[in-house]
Amino acid sequence: MGPIIDADTHVAESEHMWAHLEKEAYPRRPILMGVPEDTLYGSSNAFWLIDGNIFPKPAGKGGNRLITPSASKQQASRKDISIGSRELTDPASRIKDMDRLKIDIQIVYPTLFLVYLTDELGLEIALCKAYNRFMSAACDRGEGRLRWVAILPLRSVDESLKEMKWAKDHGAVGLFFRGLEKDLNLDDPYFFPIYQAAMDRDLSICIHTGAGCPVISSVFNVDRHSVFAHGRLLPIIAFRQLVANRIPEQFPTLRFGFIETSAGWIPFLLHALRRQSRDRWAELSTPELFQKYRFYVACEADEDVRYLTQYVGEDNLIIGSDYAHTDPSEEGDLVGAMKAREDVPARVVDKILSDNPSRFYSI
Repeated sequence: MGPIIDADTHVAESEHMWAHLEKEAYPRRPILMGVPEDTLYGSSNAFWLIDGNIFPKPAGKGGNRLITPSASKQQASRKDISIGSRELTDPASRIKDMDRLKIDIQIVYPTLFLVYLTDELGLEIALCKAYNRFMSAACDRGEGRLRWVAILPLRSVDESLKEMKWAKDHGAVGLFFRGLEKDLNLDDPYFFPIYQAAMDRDLSICIHTGAGCPVISSVFNVDRHSVFAHGRLLPIIAFRQLVANRIPEQFPTLRFGFIETSAGWIPFLLHALRRQSRDRWAELSTPELFQKYRFYVACEADEDVRYLTQYVGEDNLIIGSDYAHTDPSEEGDLVGAMKAREDVPARVVDKILSDNPSRFYSI
């Protein structure tokens, strides 16, 4: 068994990140704002002001509740993980937590960028660059144990290709996507140059839970509906579109991951795909589909993993703790929980914790 890899952890974006903005973009940096505690926002009383809007929006339609900024009372009062560890301003503190949790390597994803932030391309490019440069520098201080997923300004293919090259040269192991990117599905030919370049550079496409489509987000009230529909379901939509339109066949070594949306939906979605494409399903029968298309899915520690392997196989499941976040996906003792599973063979647990994420992230 190789290193134990936590395939999905997070950083809380901080003011230190915006110090990496280029000079001409710095006046448009995210501004930290606070409000009194006796409003409907309660202890979520700090926000980022970006392009005239506040993020996160912790109430109402189109809302999201995030762990950034750390200045909010809700986040500042947390005792489980230090602010320096959450924000990656103190990588040594994070490494100590990893030792305690018996994790050798963490893969780090964004938090603020789970939400669609701006329509203004110049600002999007600047924010992506600042994020990537901060993450590269922070992970360089992580003793080789912190790996990061880059954010591309996906509304510009040319700028995305430039930023991908920089990110690969500076340690990125994957590229961050949400299941929908504004008004584009991930099977859209618009993304093909990015997929081709990612394949050429041995970078994985990491399709993470996130509110990437403002139109869908606007329908749901976070107080009543959480982010289930406009965040958690989008990677599942992407899975369907990529399979139905045979996109992975055009990029024969490119890896796709579906992160933080659990894995229990797989039997349902495969059933729907099978009924819609009976004439070709024999060539894509499970779990051969996942092997042929190089699909990896992040399961959760309390799912019926043994049952899921009938559909996915043993070699394409990975798992993450959601470290730094506080939502129900967070698994405080990932290794302990998986090692305690008497219903899952030890070899399968080892693959999920080590072999499979090593292959997906090319570590």
